[in-house]
Amino acid sequence: MLALIVDNVDLLIKERLEKIGIKVDIKPGISREQLLNIIGDYDILIFRGRLRIDREIIDAGTNLKILARYGVGLDNVDVEYAVKRGIAVVSAPRAPTQSVAELTIGLMLAVARRIPLLNAKVKEGEWPKGKYIGIELSGKTLGVLGFGRIGRAVAQIAKGLGMKILASDIVDVSSDVEKLGGRQVSLQELLKESDVLSIHVPLTPDTYRLINADRLALVKDNAILINTSRGEVVDHEALLQHIDRLWGVGLDVLPEEPPKSPYLRKLITHEKVVITPHVGSETYEAMRRLAEELVLNIEEVVSRIRL
Repeated sequence: MLALIVDNVDLLIKERLEKIGIKVDIKPGISREQLLNIIGDYDILIFRGRLRIDREIIDAGTNLKILARYGVGLDNVDVEYAVKRGIAVVSAPRAPTQSVAELTIGLMLAVARRIPLLNAKVKEGEWPKGKYIGIELSGKTLGVLGFGRIGRAVAQIAKGLGMKILASDIVDVSSDVEKLGGRQVSLQELLKESDVLSIHVPLTPDTYRLINADRLALVKDNAILINTSRGEVVDHEALLQHIDRLWGVGLDVLPEEPPKSPYLRKLITHEKVVITPHVGSETYEAMRRLAEELVLNIEEVVSRIRL
């Protein structure tokens, strides 16, 4: 079997696959056109979120048996079509949990205390002591939208900071929330009651622009909004209209990465916005866990194929 890696990943994957007799080629940064020309030679494709693995690529992969996403979300993969073609689709949903949760809390603190803004001012030669007064997270209500692995991890850390916990999810997570002294509530109540809103939902047709103009209007004045899930979950044009009345916004994801639209450029340069370039899972620890979990999932599929 032949495997192709098209993005930067932990080389543990190559080492482990070669131990079970799979030849691995590494071509990080390969273009879509280049991939289309060579994908027919490979049984396994390992990738991140840079390329869209759509019907054209899947059809060109005449020998494909496994699509392996080095990460959590599969929104850049036509999973339904791949499965119809008999191709297994695997990812590593557990590995980045702690890393993304810690970044989420970091963004909350950065927004609450204006840390990046103060840092920039001092480096520019200013000494703005007393000009940008922050707020504490302790005692504030955290609203967690999507109470899966990452949402729960964020809530656990926030509980340790003295925050009150609310959660909204399409499934019943009340027992998990109650363990943290919190409550499961409707999305409408979550938006109205939260001092900090943290988004942790996958991108689906139902969550596309879930946080739109009407729902942003329900959010409190001086609230904080954090999104480390997927950029398309938020209507950023609407968010720009609300930014002045919010305390601030922390974003690790955008609908365009890197951002090109004028409204996105205007939003991310606002002094109330803290932005990172989709690095939620980019810690050494998470990258190693991603490799370990993904290669285990690949090995499981390979073992079934070889039976």
